Amino acid sequence: MITAFLTFVFFFAIVGCVLYGRRLIKTEKVDAVFGNPERAQGGIHWVIVGSSFLLLVWLYYSWDIAKSFFPKSANELCQVGKVDESLLSLKYLFPIEERQLKSTSVIETETKNLDKIILLIEKSNDVENQNKNKLLDFVVQTKNTIPLLTNENLLENQTKEQINLITKKINNLTNDFIKKDYPFEKSEDETKRIELAKQEGNWGASSTSLDNAVEIPSIPKTKKGLKFQAAAAELNLISDEFFELRNHNAQYASALENLKNEIKEFRSTFDDSNEITSSFAKDILKIARRIEYASIFPPQTLIEMQASIVNFDKLQKKEQGGLKWVDFFLFPSGTIMSSGPSCTEQGSGRWLPKPSDTLNKFALMLNPNVGFKQIPLIWYEMMDVGKIIGFVLPDWIADILPGEYPVHNEKGEIKPNFKSKVLNVVSGDFELFKIPIPTGHIWDSFLRVFLGLVAGIVVGVPLGLYMGLNRFAKGFFDPLIELYRPVPPLAWAPLVISVLGIDNFGKVFLLFMVSLSIMIISARAGASGTQLSKIHAAHSLGASKWQILRHVIFPNSLPEILTGIRVATGMCWGTLVAAEFLAGTTGVGFVENVAKKYFQYEVIWITIFIMGMLGLLFDITIRKIIDKTIPWRGKG
Repeated sequence: MITAFLTFVFFFAIVGCVLYGRRLIKTEKVDAVFGNPERAQGGIHWVIVGSSFLLLVWLYYSWDIAKSFFPKSANELCQVGKVDESLLSLKYLFPIEERQLKSTSVIETETKNLDKIILLIEKSNDVENQNKNKLLDFVVQTKNTIPLLTNENLLENQTKEQINLITKKINNLTNDFIKKDYPFEKSEDETKRIELAKQEGNWGASSTSLDNAVEIPSIPKTKKGLKFQAAAAELNLISDEFFELRNHNAQYASALENLKNEIKEFRSTFDDSNEITSSFAKDILKIARRIEYASIFPPQTLIEMQASIVNFDKLQKKEQGGLKWVDFFLFPSGTIMSSGPSCTEQGSGRWLPKPSDTLNKFALMLNPNVGFKQIPLIWYEMMDVGKIIGFVLPDWIADILPGEYPVHNEKGEIKPNFKSKVLNVVSGDFELFKIPIPTGHIWDSFLRVFLGLVAGIVVGVPLGLYMGLNRFAKGFFDPLIELYRPVPPLAWAPLVISVLGIDNFGKVFLLFMVSLSIMIISARAGASGTQLSKIHAAHSLGASKWQILRHVIFPNSLPEILTGIRVATGMCWGTLVAAEFLAGTTGVGFVENVAKKYFQYEVIWITIFIMGMLGLLFDITIRKIIDKTIPWRGKG
């Protein structure tokens, strides 16, 4: 119901905002010419149009609209898929979906193969003339077995009766299929089926576990679904019965047996020196066996059976009713396919998870009792302030104090002194009060990116300004920076993680390397791009070097620096996911890596969405900083 409601909301939001935007265009300033930045101000209605359109496309191509408006359609299409799969093996023999009879196709193919062998035998210089004649005789015998299968007069009465019986079964199924009470289910069987269907769940059913979810329920939930499932079961029996049937009359069986014996005797007389001759005989025997196992019948024998299959196929398509239109309009780029007793989504609905299922998975991953690998995406834990103080303060503060740490006495007792008490404080070995601290996969990734980015800014910006203002700094540091900057972060990741470990320090250092080069280039470009007229003006007014750096060069470099931060943020997120892919037990990249191994598409899309939202959060924050710190940008 929620998805159906949102579908209407998004549709009317698109229509309403487009109409509003068209009306607003008529009231725009006529003096706001093309290129004027004021023309790009506002436009929240177009943001709504874009977002609503994207979400509506997601709902449509993920088949969530079909799931919302027709929740049992997937189950019914599953049963239809079972019928199509059962019919496919029978239709495969006839020129229904193929161009010709399967018998004709097999005869044509194997005749060409035999003709090729004739040419190879005649051109071969490694086969003696006597053996050539014998091999060509085997080919002729193999060809002569084909008319024994296609001759109507040689078809045995028992085979005809079996074909007529199979045709009759298909016709009976067609007559029963059109009846409303088909498949004549008993009340106790219906009760049992309904109970099993409830246990199986619904299409994309919610689950309390990330690993247990129903893709397509295979037990029929409706009368229509039951009808198609029963027909599929009967068709499977008919198909199995037909493919066990062989047109092996007495003449053919005798001719084939003689051919096999002759080839066997012929090959037994050769040693390794006659390998080519033996190989030709073996290839001829393979073709003879393929003809033996193929379902080859006289051309007119299966006409009635073909007509019965066509009639049933037309009827089952008619009985689908409005379901085929639901499949056509609401299952774009694919449909529900059957493979044996189970059914799967094939198309965009398979790799593009439904928003409803995705939100359900997201809620489960947020739940601290479920999470992902027992760790929630984002939650909190109560941590003592003493631990935080111990993390911030270095332990050497206690070491530099005068005196010695306490030593145990003869009774094994240890009496603390001032130095040991200070050590307890700086190491966090004391209790004050507890405060909530964020935890979880999202927090771990966020913290790694933040620390790596901040470290890159703190080191890279001053160094970049120094390189932009000093010849020695530029000449000394430039080769070092340019040596590692072009190397992709993924190339550094295995080395950094191997040396510094798989914990947070290795990942943060890798992100620091990524952001450092970007910040150095940005700051250097900003410093070297400062207008000389501004610097000369500051000199003439008596400004010192520090004042020129602070009030002229640094403000002039801010646009480049802040743009560099935006670029570095995106690079850090991409690198972090790769690093957590390679080695990690927490983080968004780790979640995606594990989900990839188990084909959990909803979880993969959740991680993509989380990374996009976190990246957007960083970017919006930086844009706000840009608006506050350099409001004059673009107006000078």
